[in-house]
Amino acid sequence: MRNAVAVVLGGGQGSRLRPLTNYRSKPAVPLAAKYRLIDIPISNCLNSGLNRIYVLTQFLSVSLHRHIRGTYRFDNFSGGFVEILAAQQTMADGTDWYQGTADAVRKNLRYMTQQGIDYVAILSGDQLYRMDFAAMLKEHVATSADVTIAAKPVHGQEAAGLGVMRVDDSGRVIGFVEKPTSDAELAEVRMAPEWIDARGVTSGGRDCLASMGIYLFSTRTLSELLEADDHQDFGREVFPSAINHRKVQVHLFDGYWEDIGTIKSFFEANLQLAHPNPPFEMTDAVAPIYTRPRFLPPTRIDGATITGSLIADGCVIEPGATIENSVVGLRCRIGRDVTIRNSVLMGADYYEAPGHFASSNADAAGLPPIGIGAGSLIEGAIVDKNCRIGPGAKVVNQSGAGDGKVGEFCTVSDGILVVEKDASIPSQWSC
Repeated sequence: MRNAVAVVLGGGQGSRLRPLTNYRSKPAVPLAAKYRLIDIPISNCLNSGLNRIYVLTQFLSVSLHRHIRGTYRFDNFSGGFVEILAAQQTMADGTDWYQGTADAVRKNLRYMTQQGIDYVAILSGDQLYRMDFAAMLKEHVATSADVTIAAKPVHGQEAAGLGVMRVDDSGRVIGFVEKPTSDAELAEVRMAPEWIDARGVTSGGRDCLASMGIYLFSTRTLSELLEADDHQDFGREVFPSAINHRKVQVHLFDGYWEDIGTIKSFFEANLQLAHPNPPFEMTDAVAPIYTRPRFLPPTRIDGATITGSLIADGCVIEPGATIENSVVGLRCRIGRDVTIRNSVLMGADYYEAPGHFASSNADAAGLPPIGIGAGSLIEGAIVDKNCRIGPGAKVVNQSGAGDGKVGEFCTVSDGILVVEKDASIPSQWSC
């Protein structure tokens, strides 16, 4: 992997993840109590021996930059780096804001076409999976491919929201349909399940190969494709165009993979990680997920009942609290007799003054303390960072409100109630 670099795309607005992306870029969104989405692709790179990584950023990227600087540091002898490439203006024409994933890479090609770089992996910053990119590179070299794309077998009914490929017997991509909506479109790219079985992956009746948005380019091919036209997006433009003129090979993958691009997918993926037998294991001795090291005390739990949940470092959970099938983030303070069910709490970025949480009085600004006040109920909700939930509040979409704003500090998105970052919910509030 010494002649390869990775490029993690982290510059999109993340509109489908709002309001979580109102204050941060999509790759900076917290995940599984103590991680961020960006930790997944970077960890996959490091575990694959790929330690030269560029992260392309543009929107609301301050917290993402801070996280990367504080997490990924290499010694002087490894040659590794995680370098941030923010949108910038130069003397060249058109070097302003990124207009899409391909445009972002095009504007930074000079960093990826330096001496000694033969392969470039293009990765998304908002997916949850574990993959060995070294195996993908080995297959890329063995097949003399110009481009290799990771593909996951799926059933036909799952293909409507995905890009689906057809390949020949050698594994070369010969057809592609983006989000097929009809049986006729799907028929163009259906594969025989036996073809998948013959390549060491149990098809289980799955007859479609879905693009995972993970690409490996030979550097010369990447440069030629991006300089030949003004295509702005890899998935919709560059990749379909490459199929007709280049050797594009498929790399089969059959592990857990989730595109965390919406509030619903984010919510469900987090709660699945809290299950006793999660579909994706964060605890893997061979390929761990890395994140920022923090000097936080152990979580203190006193007389609470907790089942099927993830609890991060530095929390305080008071007597009588009940937490079921939930994710509780860093520095979260949960008062007496609080009930939390099927929810994601992101915790806090800092501690307030000692003793502040224990006080039942509002502070000088008239706000409840950061944390979850005594007797509160949180169910089926996402509570963003640094929120103040007053005693007795009910953070539940009891009325079944549709998507949109609910009061000053809450939003319903994909049917899920989201308490926005830094919100202050008064005592006895209910939706």
